[in-house]
Amino acid sequence: MTVYLDYQATTPLAPEAFDAMVPLLRDQFANPHSAHRLGRAAAAQVEHARAEILKLLPDGGRLIFTSGATEALNMAIQGASPGGIVTIATEHAAVLDTVQAMGRAGRDITILPVGPDGIVDLEEAARAIRPGTALVAAMLVNNEIGVIQPVAELADLSHKAGALFLCDAVQGYGRVPIPPRCDMIAISAHKVHGPKGIGALWLRDDVALTPVIHGGGQEGGLRSGTLSPALCAGFGAAARLMRERADGDRAHAETLWNAARRLFSQWTLNGSESLRYHGNLNLRRTGVDGARLLSECRDVAFSLGSACASGSGRPSHVLRALGLSDAEARGSVRIGFGRYTTLAELEDAAEAMNRAAQIWAP
Repeated sequence: MTVYLDYQATTPLAPEAFDAMVPLLRDQFANPHSAHRLGRAAAAQVEHARAEILKLLPDGGRLIFTSGATEALNMAIQGASPGGIVTIATEHAAVLDTVQAMGRAGRDITILPVGPDGIVDLEEAARAIRPGTALVAAMLVNNEIGVIQPVAELADLSHKAGALFLCDAVQGYGRVPIPPRCDMIAISAHKVHGPKGIGALWLRDDVALTPVIHGGGQEGGLRSGTLSPALCAGFGAAARLMRERADGDRAHAETLWNAARRLFSQWTLNGSESLRYHGNLNLRRTGVDGARLLSECRDVAFSLGSACASGSGRPSHVLRALGLSDAEARGSVRIGFGRYTTLAELEDAAEAMNRAAQIWAP
């Protein structure tokens, strides 16, 4: 049986989320945008889910359902007012590639570097975020190395310059407090034990965007297209569980983190030791080739970096931004765990990975 340690790529679907979706997939099939009774019943399920998801987000905002966080981030970046854009070198490709595309279209863009700990320098950020900047985008919890950026401080710098602040909270939603100063927040269901194929963009009430998808005018005119009540319900159930089980999930992650630091004591941690989420362990070991290790450990599902870029063959842009060499980046692995990971599974995985790594490591 394979031990699953790739929680940053996706999380196991919560049974409660599955149960919430089944009736809407099987029986309650009406279009939630139809005006008849069955349509209104489906729409009520969508709005119930929306309310549950909003309980883990700041007050004073509205939630727009999307197909996932990539669409949400594109909506926010492309739909914001014209002007300069500032972001960070370790952001997800959904941000970096979109920002680069805006740069090719004539927008002024700035990509801030990070230190060896993966954290942006606030003094450098203050110099870059100046009048004329329209948007600042930063990830709360990094998807590859788990470090937590100073999002509240970056939001303050943005507002002082008259810019909007976009927070990619995909890895942090329900796990790490989201600063209320954010203007836009992107989240994804399948990173919190919900279904794939649905995410959302939270917008502060006074934030206006230009739509990038046109059609029937659903979701307040910002995101046209028929919603799936089943996916919305699954997302809502997953969000409710993240709220109700927050203390237990956090304690369990701490237990696993402490065990992992002991079990992988011969490995070096990538990124800050202290400013990080403890469900993400990104490690490197001299002499180890991550791809070969993954091949050797066929009964352990871990990652070499972002799942979105796993087939590129290039060293991780996040690890390179930390100053790691190509060899160090290729010798790094990402281990992600959470609610459904057992201590015994983690111990079995560590034994297999350390045994395989010993073949190459000095």
